[in-house]
Amino acid sequence: MRREFPLDLLQAQRDWYTTYRLLAEARGTQIAALRQRLQRLSVRIAAHPHWTTLLDGPAARMELKQQAWCAAAAGSAPSAGGTP
Repeated sequence: MRREFPLDLLQAQRDWYTTYRLLAEARGTQIAALRQRLQRLSVRIAAHPHWTTLLDGPAARMELKQQAWCAAAAGSAPSAGGTP
């Protein structure tokens, strides 16, 4: 059974992966802006209220990452229920 995550949380994790890839390829003045974006996304993900509703936080965070990664790799936006 796949866990359901809020769409904004899935999108933030997907944006995190996109930003990380861009940072790996960045040159010059882009680097600072991408680092700041990555930091803001990290805070948004870690502080999301959804985490307070779970007993198995670490396992849920790994599942979020997996679902967002699959959605990003497929080039699609995450949908309700976490189905890529």
